[in-house]
Amino acid sequence: MIDLTTLELFILATGALGLGIIMLLKGGTWTIDAAVYVARKAHMSPMLIGFTIVAFGTSLPELIVSVNANLTGLPGIAIGNVIGSNIANILLVLGATATVTTLVVVPRDIVRDSVVMILATVLMTVLILDDQISRLAGIGMVGVLLAYVIWQYRLAKSGKITVEMDVEDSDYKNVWMAVSFLFLGLVFIALGAEFLVRGAKVCAEIIGVPDAVIGLSIIALGTSLPELSTCVIAAMRRQTDLIIGNILGSNVFNILMILGVASIVKPIAGGQIAEQVAKVDIWVVLAISVIFALLLFFYRKIDRAVGIVFILLYILYIAAIYALYLQGTTFI
Repeated sequence: MIDLTTLELFILATGALGLGIIMLLKGGTWTIDAAVYVARKAHMSPMLIGFTIVAFGTSLPELIVSVNANLTGLPGIAIGNVIGSNIANILLVLGATATVTTLVVVPRDIVRDSVVMILATVLMTVLILDDQISRLAGIGMVGVLLAYVIWQYRLAKSGKITVEMDVEDSDYKNVWMAVSFLFLGLVFIALGAEFLVRGAKVCAEIIGVPDAVIGLSIIALGTSLPELSTCVIAAMRRQTDLIIGNILGSNVFNILMILGVASIVKPIAGGQIAEQVAKVDIWVVLAISVIFALLLFFYRKIDRAVGIVFILLYILYIAAIYALYLQGTTFI
């Protein structure tokens, strides 16, 4: 029987869940509208905005969680969060988004960004198989990311990235107003994800779900909710390039920025990476990333059928985590 104090805590946690969802939806709306406006005024493609500004903002929860986990002596959570979030971004976020609208891909800027995502994933694979991520490696990862973002921006300013955007009325009076709402939207997304994750964690603990399973599922899933809310709202506005750019950018940011910054703050030494990560998880995320890139290259769209398959694969992945835990095996 649940006592009064526990019941009150459960009610508060449920309230945090609701508040988190509201903040994610509102923040996602502001972020998408403002990002598109800024892209139009700056003559930058929505994909570039999605790959940089929106991707950075929606990756903030992963950054906070991973850095804190590594500082508190839990590098496995930091690595597992990145891997789990990248898997969720492709299978869950894109899957859910594709059920809202078919994502038709224009291969203009896809190849370059997709190759960068694959190379970043391969780099992460090599580092994990090497069983350590040094401070020097972290500096190199962050440096590569900054160089690529700067290079993209220069391409956009030089006109080598084609911008095809319809001019339409906007609620924003000027760029500064749009940037303010973009920043506010990203703040709402980060705070909304925090409320949602904390509320879900407390609810799960009260219900009796083990801490290990909470970390494996809720943390990775929760920190991907900003991408989910942002992409679904973008799908409702038919901003396909922004969606694809956000997913590609988020996955690249998760690897190069989050693992890079986490290892700069505190290097991940040998023996701190769980064996299951090198044997299972890293290969799962690499395979899914390659499949995603191949779909972009050749199929050139992600329709409802693909979206449903992606969602089913994600459910299967989460089920495998629970099954392995029940068998006494920690997956990450």
